[in-house]
Amino acid sequence: MARAPVICVTHGGGPMPILNDSSQKDITLSLSTKVPKILKLGTPEAPKAIVLITAHWETEFVTISNGSKHDLYYDYGGFPAETYKLKYNAPGSPEVARAVAEALKTAGLKSVMDSKRGWDHGVFIPLLLINPAADIPIVQVSVLRSQSPSDLFAMGRALAPLREQNIAIIGSGSASFHHISSYFNGKVNMPSFQRMQKQWATTLARTIGMPQADQREESLLAWKRWEGSAQMHPGGAAEHFSPLVVCAGAAGDGVAKGWDDMMMGVPMSAFYWD
Repeated sequence: MARAPVICVTHGGGPMPILNDSSQKDITLSLSTKVPKILKLGTPEAPKAIVLITAHWETEFVTISNGSKHDLYYDYGGFPAETYKLKYNAPGSPEVARAVAEALKTAGLKSVMDSKRGWDHGVFIPLLLINPAADIPIVQVSVLRSQSPSDLFAMGRALAPLREQNIAIIGSGSASFHHISSYFNGKVNMPSFQRMQKQWATTLARTIGMPQADQREESLLAWKRWEGSAQMHPGGAAEHFSPLVVCAGAAGDGVAKGWDDMMMGVPMSAFYWD
């Protein structure tokens, strides 16, 4: 059986990646071309299910969507009417949801099942581009409201054995940068910000690139002390970084690969382990 990959993607701004918005064109292209290749879609080695960790669902305990079918949760505002009629008809998987819960339990982590909450845009927007056929079961999983890097890394490490069952793990967030006001007040265009962002991105890439999981974890535990962290992810609002920490734990030992997509003047990094 194939070993499924771990991928952490940038899902862009609301539904804009599927609206052909010019500020999202790199993200749209990567989600629709690079990620399907990493997942080996259309081949016998395609994953039997995808566990998707979304930045847009923070809970006290890890919460798992366990319905056989989930509606969509249009958790954005101010966009064209058609974006509230989008459909993504992939099945859920109670069986895989139970496997997720069991993996977490084995690691001593509490989880909660939720058969009602819809898949949020951190799930359906990237998946509409990654796998428009919607023929692979999806299990949506929350990140932790505490934003504790040690707990998030442990969560990922617990999920790692699912990869041996050819269940892919995808983190959906915006790990490089998520400070919305800085886009609109022009700060992202200031040379001082760009220098800081470049240095922060270098530190992030160096950490994620560490081949030993224990070293990667040690560095991530201190990520809020990296120079520029408060400007990239404001205090208490680091939920878009959380999926990457989970993915870094799920990856185990191994060298990460990745790429950058430009979004509104800021390079946004995606990482994967295959």
